Amino acid sequence: MLAFATASSLALSLSGGSQVQRKVSPKMKGPAAFAYGLPGGKNILGEFDPAGFLNGKDKLEVYRLREAELAHGRVSMLASLGFIVQEKFHPLFSGDGGPAIDQIPQLPIWLWGVMLAGIGSAEQTRIAKGWAKVDQATGKAASALRVGYYPGDLDFDPLGLKPEDPAEFALMQEKELSHGRLAMIAAAGFLAQEAVTKTTWGAYWGDASF
Repeated sequence: MLAFATASSLALSLSGGSQVQRKVSPKMKGPAAFAYGLPGGKNILGEFDPAGFLNGKDKLEVYRLREAELAHGRVSMLASLGFIVQEKFHPLFSGDGGPAIDQIPQLPIWLWGVMLAGIGSAEQTRIAKGWAKVDQATGKAASALRVGYYPGDLDFDPLGLKPEDPAEFALMQEKELSHGRLAMIAAAGFLAQEAVTKTTWGAYWGDASF
């Protein structure tokens, strides 16, 4: 169930996992909504920002932080799922070489090229979609993200998982963030455990052939 929820959340997130946007008139007075109305405040922790990352940040900067959070969360969901799956299914490795961090350097050069090309293509698509163009004269952009771009909206939903109902979609946005945040902690734990014990998590906790 965890793997299914993680995969479903990731697929939904790539469809524009954080698209629902609250339109606020610039003439309205009073304090701005938490994170300028972005999802993430309707969970068990509520409007949680103990380190004050949002203090003094304008809307574009908060959107940039959310874009980074979504990107890291989505990669971490894939990474966490990969750590679990690799104990049983590892077509690229022998399964006898210990943790992945030790086996990756042993991959053939051609596979490195394929992976780098895939990563580069994905990043280029994301940058072209949401990041502001750099001024050729100054070498800088007026803002990190394009004006009007909503964090995480990559317009990618090949399986058609995006709910049409706004309320259901907003709920799934909250779930995406929760899964992504948990996955970042989980991936860091997997990496730390393998680095310290020099063995895969399955072998460390029991029989890796389960």
